[in-house]
Amino acid sequence: MKPKDLIKILKAVPETRLRLFPLAHELVGENGGIDPEKVAFHQKELTEAVEEAKAYSASTNEAVRCLKEMAQS
Repeated sequence: MKPKDLIKILKAVPETRLRLFPLAHELVGENGGIDPEKVAFHQKELTEAVEEAKAYSASTNEAVRCLKEMAQS
């Protein structure tokens, strides 16, 4: 595969916006730290957002592994 073909493929990958980042902002309390009450209130959503981030990380690691393998071929 030529580098320009790879670049074209990578540009076609849609942007991913993980829910964890905006949710983290919602968990900040008045003192600037994480508010335990807000964490408790958003626990289900927080758990799902963390799982989403873990899955995205695993997929990204797999893509990097494949790209490294292709580069060495």
